[in-house]
Amino acid sequence: MYGTHFGLQELPFTITPDTSFFFAHSSHQEALNTLLVAVRSGEGFIKVIGEVGTGKTLLCRKFLAALDHQEFVTAYIPNPYLQPMTLLLACADELGIEYPQHVNQHQLLKLLSRYLIDSYAEGKRVLLCLDEAQAMPIETLESLRLLSNLETERRKLMQVVLFGQPELNIRLDNPSIRQLKQRITFSCQLSPLSFSEVEFYISHRLAVAGYRGPRLFPHKTVKQIYRASQGIPRLVNILAHKALMAAFGEGARVVLEKHVRIAVTDTESTSHTHTVGSRILKYLSALVSTVTIFVLLPLAPLTSGVSMITGGAV
Repeated sequence: MYGTHFGLQELPFTITPDTSFFFAHSSHQEALNTLLVAVRSGEGFIKVIGEVGTGKTLLCRKFLAALDHQEFVTAYIPNPYLQPMTLLLACADELGIEYPQHVNQHQLLKLLSRYLIDSYAEGKRVLLCLDEAQAMPIETLESLRLLSNLETERRKLMQVVLFGQPELNIRLDNPSIRQLKQRITFSCQLSPLSFSEVEFYISHRLAVAGYRGPRLFPHKTVKQIYRASQGIPRLVNILAHKALMAAFGEGARVVLEKHVRIAVTDTESTSHTHTVGSRILKYLSALVSTVTIFVLLPLAPLTSGVSMITGGAV
């Protein structure tokens, strides 16, 4: 791999959510600050929305790592596409609650409620984070609301953070769970990176990976990556990784525009856009050429004695 060639201690552009690579650009830092303030204020439901690849899972892990675990008891469920009973079982497992082998839903709710009350008595806050929440069935969302009903006069006994794609907003508009929507007191929106942020993002990840040399991605190549990725961090990672591989394959010490073009062509999520753009340019070029030919083409003289109207002799 190209690590040794470029003087890297580790690969800088993996797509796994490693918190050591967390880049606090505007919307992510704002969301992290909001989450930390919201959970300490004792609010019930918090929502974080972001498109595919904008770093929701990384933000979630960074948020959980930033909490004081002397104060917070946390449960993280990465795939909440579960039926209500299965979600309750997953919560119990994450919180370390023991339950009988053939426990029913009523018994499990009582065990969870007792755990929440005991945690409150010990001065601890219980926090449940659900990733990919747009996949949750409606009935599971409703059971989650019922579980969060336990509260004191001051705050909820369990707080819930929903991380999801924009489809989560559509799901929450369902009239059958309007009570849940009303309980969402804080909402954050993750946005793609701007061009300048992509430059800082690439430099940041290279520095974390141990790179100490001259600029590896010139301004023009960063602009290419930004245009192809539209500022989506996951796509930036994929393109930067492949561009480094292409440069390494040629023995180059700097990532050139041709290396980014290879990466874009090899990446399905970006090559389609690139191909469509190329087709549009080709179509426009052909259209301009055709119009130019007709404009420059001299008009042929009319045949003598022939009427263009009647087609007969004058």
